[in-house]
Amino acid sequence: MSAAPLIVPLGREATMPPERRGLVRDEVRLLVSDRAARRHADRSFRDLPLLLRCGDLLVANDSGTLPAALTAHRADGTALDVHLSARIAEGRWIVEPRATLVAAGERADLPEGAQVTFVAPVDAGNLRLWYATIAAPLPFAAFLARVGRPIRYGYVGEAFPLDDYQTIFARMPGSAEMPSAGRPFSARVVDGLAAAGVRIATLTLHAGVSSAERRERPMREPFRVPASTASAVNETRLRGGRVIAIGTTVVRALESAARRGAAVAAGGWTDLIVTPERGVALVDGLLTGFHEPEASHLDLLRAFLDDAALRAAYIHAADSGYLWHEFGDLHLVL
Repeated sequence: MSAAPLIVPLGREATMPPERRGLVRDEVRLLVSDRAARRHADRSFRDLPLLLRCGDLLVANDSGTLPAALTAHRADGTALDVHLSARIAEGRWIVEPRATLVAAGERADLPEGAQVTFVAPVDAGNLRLWYATIAAPLPFAAFLARVGRPIRYGYVGEAFPLDDYQTIFARMPGSAEMPSAGRPFSARVVDGLAAAGVRIATLTLHAGVSSAERRERPMREPFRVPASTASAVNETRLRGGRVIAIGTTVVRALESAARRGAAVAAGGWTDLIVTPERGVALVDGLLTGFHEPEASHLDLLRAFLDDAALRAAYIHAADSGYLWHEFGDLHLVL
């Protein structure tokens, strides 16, 4: 069991991508929390190569964001927003019917003659997520590109194109929502990291919907840690370097591939929940965004910072005007 939830301040929400605020991606702000020195520093994300050491390893999520929001119509003609969360197999998904209740066996019409059928709730005690079948024209990726749109929440004031929801690392489409800790990376920052002797490896974890902010536990998600990344992690740790995860999705995937203190090639579905009690075996640092006061992500952060340090970091971020959520600023814990 996890300890009692830690409540932290909520800062201002980023309502648009940095480049639409007159910045480029790597000009977002970066709060650096030093666990050993118990202090916080205000930097720019462009400073990242200066903050890491030669021999450190960054691990990124190469999952690409899907246009996972669809509009369906029920039998009575009313519109229903459906968010794809995770693909189980061809035509079989976990989905979220937004802000409404559906019934087992109910069908709704999608564009181009497609149809979604809600089969059963994923959790009988929580009707937010459903197993569903989708009958649609093939290839499905092309269909989704035509009729889908990125998932967007109320604090984002307008619709932005799918490219705004992709990171520089995106190679494997499959995430319902962007692995947003990787978004500020630019070619300039990556070149700077290489010059500083910092390597980058990738893995894949397809992130599901994250609209459950109030202490709802993370769902099972598909992941893959390739042998090359497992080897890079083990070599880095053997040589005294630090393994720094770019995002909570990377922590979850890497820790799912931990065996007796070493990384192994692994894949499938992970239901691992990282908590302070469980701790981390492979990851020495974390680059992440700022999360809701009661978000389950905070339990994972508590595996890196104790409650007092984490609360102090969030108070500092809120007081200093850092921006929250997927288009916001970043937090580096070392």
